[in-house]
Amino acid sequence: MKMTLHHALLAAALLTSTAFAAEVDQREANQQARISQGVRSGQLTEGEAAHLENREARISNEIARDRAANGGHLTAAERAKVNRQQDRASAAIYRDKHNGRTR
Repeated sequence: MKMTLHHALLAAALLTSTAFAAEVDQREANQQARISQGVRSGQLTEGEAAHLENREARISNEIARDRAANGGHLTAAERAKVNRQQDRASAAIYRDKHNGRTR
């Protein structure tokens, strides 16, 4: 049975949104691991770690709200916004781990 163009596009969109969801979740896990490693190594102070954890939680909560509002998916604009937020959070993790402050 041949798939119509409409069905093919729908399938591609679903796979793309599913792939992005997995990417967002993996990136979040990676950043949590970087924070944990920074605490264990002493590169992050308790205050820095708490601030970074709060930032990650705000992003995660926003993603959950956006997904709930859109049937479990993020719009293209929301995906772009999340990506920018995660880029900034990643840079903050790097800065805090390399600022010379230790516990």
